[in-house]
Amino acid sequence: MSFSPKISIDKPIHPWLRQLKVAFIPGPLTPLLDQVLNGLRKQFRQMNHFVQDVPNDETDVIITTAPFGRPLGWREALLFTARRRFGLKHSPTLYTLIHITPSEFQELLDHLARALAKDPPQPEDFRFPGLAPQSWKVLVEQGLRGGPILALERIVQAQAKSIRIILIVGEKTPQAAYHFDLVGAHPRTKGTDPHFYEDIVLRIATALSTTEVTDHQIVEPAVSKCLWQNLVTPMAMVHAGHELGKRNFFTNMVRIADLVQVPAVSDSVARQYSEGCFSTWDPILNALIATATGSAQPVDKGNISEDDLTVIVGVRPDAKGALVRPIEGRPYLPPSSEAVEMMEMDKALPRIELEPGTWDIPAQVPIVRSKLHGHRGVSAYDPRFVEYVPLDPPYYHYLVSCATDGQAKGIKQAFARSQALRDPKDRRQLVFTVLPGHGVVIAEKWVAGKAPFQLIWEYMDAGYIQIANRVPQGPMSYTLGQDGRMHLREEED
Repeated sequence: MSFSPKISIDKPIHPWLRQLKVAFIPGPLTPLLDQVLNGLRKQFRQMNHFVQDVPNDETDVIITTAPFGRPLGWREALLFTARRRFGLKHSPTLYTLIHITPSEFQELLDHLARALAKDPPQPEDFRFPGLAPQSWKVLVEQGLRGGPILALERIVQAQAKSIRIILIVGEKTPQAAYHFDLVGAHPRTKGTDPHFYEDIVLRIATALSTTEVTDHQIVEPAVSKCLWQNLVTPMAMVHAGHELGKRNFFTNMVRIADLVQVPAVSDSVARQYSEGCFSTWDPILNALIATATGSAQPVDKGNISEDDLTVIVGVRPDAKGALVRPIEGRPYLPPSSEAVEMMEMDKALPRIELEPGTWDIPAQVPIVRSKLHGHRGVSAYDPRFVEYVPLDPPYYHYLVSCATDGQAKGIKQAFARSQALRDPKDRRQLVFTVLPGHGVVIAEKWVAGKAPFQLIWEYMDAGYIQIANRVPQGPMSYTLGQDGRMHLREEED
């Protein structure tokens, strides 16, 4: 049944939002947190969502609170205890509200900025209560990638034992709310926005209205060991990973145990997650060869081996995951969480013929040869060689979660509009889009004489596409600069 939320905000919203059942289970409170909780309860009801007194098996989301700067024990954290505490058959998504004063917020950002500027970094600058002894390495890596705010985000998440955090900055009234998630997004809702509570509820509703598309299905027959060993694509993937790794495209894997010590995390969040994935089409298999997910086992995407690859041949009819062929003699590895979007984007685009004499294997193939996804931004590109395709407008205001049908839809729709991909004769060989709060997706066409991904790393070296550490957190566009390139311009949301 379709759901039409009652809204007054003047921003585009996703058409697939659904009605939520929300339970408020406050933890430690401040007067400001109490004020915000009351505002959210009222707003959820006004927008036709259900507010529950106690969570049950129909609850979609639990909203709780935690103190700033004081680590919660894992036995206190609802992320680990909600199911047992309330006798639930599933784990509702948990949002934790934390209050920080403007002075505390600025002091911590300033401290982290000074600490990140040191070369080499000093571990003692990154010691915070409740974090693991080796956490300083994670905070440095994350801070150098996304700035002090990303290091702050990881501190708050580790101390609160919660992934989805809404950090409320203010004294007696909210000045801002920062929205934190697993991949490091940190968009902001301004406290001066007359639609402050409505915007927060819409962000929560967007995240909860998407579903994960990682329930992959194994299909036979397996790829024989002999056939796999004779394919050239797997070694091309290995080489591409090394080349992209040399250019620092992939950031280090985040291991939860390196950040915070808890007895077990497998039921609540993966033990680790890797940042980025890539895939390329193999004409012999008529399938995508893609990197395996980093949540199943540690995978360094910049230093992969053939054992870190998997074969995707389609998408399940219910679109809940990909169809994966096993490889003879190897344990099954699920593909990266973006497997569905990597397959789905081809459905809206043409296929081309690889001509005999130009290519070793004549075949009909998708126009996109290789796909690269990473938690990076793009600060500039040369429009003579590269095309930028924007997402549908709601994606810039209400961010979607990774590994979800919402993200897959957004990516498919954006690349379906690409002129360079819809017209095989278009001379632009690279096309990209950027998911705010998440990262870049780059598509590479087939170019004779080039190995998979070679054009991408050559264009990086030539400055035709300039990769940036930081990812925009909201509306963005590109404007023409004096150097002939299009330069990123982040806009106020």
